[in-house]
Amino acid sequence: MNISVFCASSHPHDKQISCAADELGRRIALDGHTLLYGGSNLGLMGTVSGAALDAGGTVIAVIPTFFSDEIINSQPVSQIVRVKSMAERKEYLIANSDVFIAFPGGIGTLDEVLEVMVSNQLGPLRDTDHRDKPIILFNHDNFYVPFLQQIDVMGRHGFFRSGRRPNINIARNIDEIFQLLNA
Repeated sequence: MNISVFCASSHPHDKQISCAADELGRRIALDGHTLLYGGSNLGLMGTVSGAALDAGGTVIAVIPTFFSDEIINSQPVSQIVRVKSMAERKEYLIANSDVFIAFPGGIGTLDEVLEVMVSNQLGPLRDTDHRDKPIILFNHDNFYVPFLQQIDVMGRHGFFRSGRRPNINIARNIDEIFQLLNA
C-alpha cells in the first residue's frame, strides 16, 4: 500500500507528536508499505521519513524544484520525484497514494487534507472508476476537533452533495491508525 503522510516541516512543541511520527514511519516500513511525503528532511517530515528508512522501508520524496538542491538532496530516500509546484506535488501524492494520514500541522498540512477531500468529492465527475481515498486524521490531543466542527457546519448548511461529512477517519494514536489501515 502507498501511504502519503501529511505533516509539518517543523517540530511541534508537544514531543509526543514527534515520537508518534517516528513510530508511524517505522511501522509503515515494517508492515511493507511505501511512504510518500513532501520531501523535506526538516521537522516531522524528516522524522517520519527517517524512521521509515531506518526500518528498511521504501520512501518516496515528492518535492518542488524551487527548493534548493541542498534541501532536496539532504534526506536520503529511496526515490526523489521532482515537481514544478506545490500543486503538482499534491496531484502526484493523490494520484499515487492509496490512503492519506495527516498529523497535526500547519496550513500546508491542512491544504493537503482539503485537496484530498476535494478530489474525493469531484472524482466521480472525472472518473467512472473513482473511489474515495481514505483520509486518517491523527487527532492527538483533539487537534482536529475544531476542523471537524467546521466541516460539520458546512454540511448543516448544505454544502456537500451527499448531505453528509466527507469520509474522514479519526485516530487518537498510532495503533488506531493501523487498525484503520488494516480494516
